[in-house]
Amino acid sequence: MQDLHNNIHPLRCISPVSEAGTTALVGQIIDRQGYESLEYIIATGSIADADATFTILLEEGDDSGLSDAAAVANENLLGTEVLAAFQFDDDNETRKLGYVGTKRYTRLTITPVANASAAVICAVAILGNPAIAPTANPPV
Repeated sequence: MQDLHNNIHPLRCISPVSEAGTTALVGQIIDRQGYESLEYIIATGSIADADATFTILLEEGDDSGLSDAAAVANENLLGTEVLAAFQFDDDNETRKLGYVGTKRYTRLTITPVANASAAVICAVAILGNPAIAPTANPPV
């Protein structure tokens, strides 16, 4: 069996939140330095609104504050932002979106549309294929 544990570095992207509106949930800026792969995992809990949808945007850049942020081109994604999106009847599900671009920094944003009730959401960034392994546990 292969060892995944010592070859990944999970980072908080969007802390678990109950969103009852249409304010965009802007994730932490993720620094890929020292890692060759990046996967975003989005998890939903209960989504109360009967017509809410949630769109996904992944941005990239070379500035640590992402002042140069630009939407990631489709050819630099594994999966699509559309497949990572979810809606009112996607309670207790997960989505994934991979990044294969060359920029150092990325940021995930989840934007609720027509969401007037509580929707429980979180996201984690998983860095993989480290230059130095094993990775720290707990992650720092």
